[in-house]
Amino acid sequence: MIKTMRRRVILAAMLAFFAVIMMIAVLVNAVNYAVVTKRADETLNAILSFSEKNPEMPPGGGAPPLKPFMGLPDLEANYMTRFFTVRFDENGDVLFASTDYIAALDSEEAIRYGQDVLKKGKEHGYMKAYRYLMAEEDGVTEVIFLNTAREQQYMLSLRILTLIICVVSLVIVFLLVWLLSKRAIRPFAANIRQQKQFITDAGHELKTPLTSISTSIDVITMEQGESEWTENIRKQTRRMAKLVSELVTLSRLDEEMPLPGKENFSLSDTALETAEVFRPQADALGKTLAVDIESDIPLFGDPSAIRQMLSVLLDNALRYSEENSEIRFSVYRKSSRILIEVFNTCHYEEPPDTERLFDRFYRPDASRSTETGGNGVGLSIAKAVALAHSGKISASCPSGKTMTIKITF
Repeated sequence: MIKTMRRRVILAAMLAFFAVIMMIAVLVNAVNYAVVTKRADETLNAILSFSEKNPEMPPGGGAPPLKPFMGLPDLEANYMTRFFTVRFDENGDVLFASTDYIAALDSEEAIRYGQDVLKKGKEHGYMKAYRYLMAEEDGVTEVIFLNTAREQQYMLSLRILTLIICVVSLVIVFLLVWLLSKRAIRPFAANIRQQKQFITDAGHELKTPLTSISTSIDVITMEQGESEWTENIRKQTRRMAKLVSELVTLSRLDEEMPLPGKENFSLSDTALETAEVFRPQADALGKTLAVDIESDIPLFGDPSAIRQMLSVLLDNALRYSEENSEIRFSVYRKSSRILIEVFNTCHYEEPPDTERLFDRFYRPDASRSTETGGNGVGLSIAKAVALAHSGKISASCPSGKTMTIKITF
């Protein structure tokens, strides 16, 4: 239980940190993208204004430009701005392409870029290393491409850097949480150990007076004969002794190494032996116990604990099933898994909370549990045994009329 608690603390802390750092990384990159794109769009608008003032810009490869580009307030930025423009008429035919302010491509490539943007029909966007702006006026469409290779490389570098920072931060935080989690749960671990010790000590202390009460009832019965009072005392004594034994068992199963004596054994033989023990009880109650156990199923674990788990499931099915009903007990393999299923009919006005069914002292129907002698601990033991063998246990009662408990190894 302590190991499980520590794992959950680590998992919760890591998930919270992962969510926060990913949100920060996404936010940083999104803001950077928005800032870089806004700056590029402002430059494109400046280029558009410059182009409108120079409507007769010659095509690339022709005469030199009329004057240097000076559309930006920053004089140095004007000389570092690399762009080209392509103009189309209303029919989509190329009027001219200007590559005077860029050396990376010629007029033919510039025209191909412009035609691709014309097909897309978007006013703004990125195309490879360029950010473009498409503007239309008096039937003439002008597409301006701004070289943003450095900006895109910067955005990529920032994404890679934030990813590296995230990974390194996660590793560092995991190590810190792993080291500090033991100290964080130390008070809870101490409290759990004290509870376990209390249950164990109380169990041993209660055994002596229970034995004394049982012996005294036997003596009274021998001297004065059986009566409803002695029978009730004997019944409640047996019930209390069983509860004490189950609580001690649960306390032992909650330890870090609950079953040190695990071995390879035949689950099929153990299941058959357990079923045979409950068959006479089923016949006495007028119920049918149908057994379907696949042969030669091995399992690595504690045979006595598994036998106790199966006994709890069968006893539970016999106690809470309807009269003249059938209980089905199945053990089989499916792919690489081993499955144990116990099915019985039942009658609940409302389907019980199957998630809480394995909680200690939980009773779906308190009145019926009292009548049948149940104390709400048996299924908790079954769950503890299943978990101690790295298994899973679940219950299904969709309509309140049938109950199926399944264990998977």
